[in-house]
Amino acid sequence: MKRVLFICGSLNQTTQMHQIARELPEAQHAFTPYYADGLLEACRRGRLVEFSVLGDKLRRRCLDYLKRERLPIDVGGRASDYDLAVTCSDLVVPRNIRRRPVVLVQEGILDPDSLGLRLWRRWRFLPLWVGGTATTGLSRRYDRFCVASQGYRDVFARNGVPADRMVVTGIPNFDDCRRYLDNDFPHRGFVLVCTSDARETFKRDDRASFIKTCVEFAAGRLLVFKLHPNENVARATAEIRRHAPKALVYADGSAEQMIANCEALVTQWSSTVFVGVALGKEVRSYHDLDEVRRLLPEQHGVAARKIADVCRELLEAP
Repeated sequence: MKRVLFICGSLNQTTQMHQIARELPEAQHAFTPYYADGLLEACRRGRLVEFSVLGDKLRRRCLDYLKRERLPIDVGGRASDYDLAVTCSDLVVPRNIRRRPVVLVQEGILDPDSLGLRLWRRWRFLPLWVGGTATTGLSRRYDRFCVASQGYRDVFARNGVPADRMVVTGIPNFDDCRRYLDNDFPHRGFVLVCTSDARETFKRDDRASFIKTCVEFAAGRLLVFKLHPNENVARATAEIRRHAPKALVYADGSAEQMIANCEALVTQWSSTVFVGVALGKEVRSYHDLDEVRRLLPEQHGVAARKIADVCRELLEAP
């Protein structure tokens, strides 16, 4: 059997990898949390990258999911000589997969332009991760890049991603947003706020002002906050209690199901804006909504199958 390594990351990235693996039943699978080599690995061990998917917090969540689903785990891809690697990000490409076929899968919405991205564009010797997810695809250390939509294909091509390596497949978790309408979340008709981990990733965020704006927008309606998985929960919850004492706060649970039940959605930089737009909700976001509609992932429900077909093509190639 062909052996495939799935490199996971956040819970969103991990569940996407799992869905792709299900569509490749003829291959032998192994899963790993996101990993690195050399200095970055030393930083991870020293807990200096807790703000990222390399950090222990998101690494533990990934491993907890893999164990709960009883999936085969090979941390760092050390146990086998794999025929293919499928990764959720190319901001870090470990050495042990660089001589193997690699499929890169877009995880969600991209970070906005930032100082880190401008620095990388000026000095290309800097590592890609200084620009955040805005530099996705620019490593060119992959054979195929599966992207969310034709709109995103155009964006990546303008950024310098080789057009002949991109395949428009849609992306799991965002390819059939209507499926989230069937859920058991107990509240309906509320205003949902999906926050972002801007402060944890060293971006500006006037959280007090943002919360006050959300309270004003809710205009007496029930206000529900869904925190980003990478946020400092204690700090974020205390801020919400201070400025919106009647609001409900969730650190866990399905943001997509909450969006399906809400009356209106407020996001910062979250990929959940795709779900709100796809479901026709009233949306307020830091993102330009016309641009979001143009970039919206394809809604066909078969993204994992299409990505598996891309993997199969590489596995069967001479």
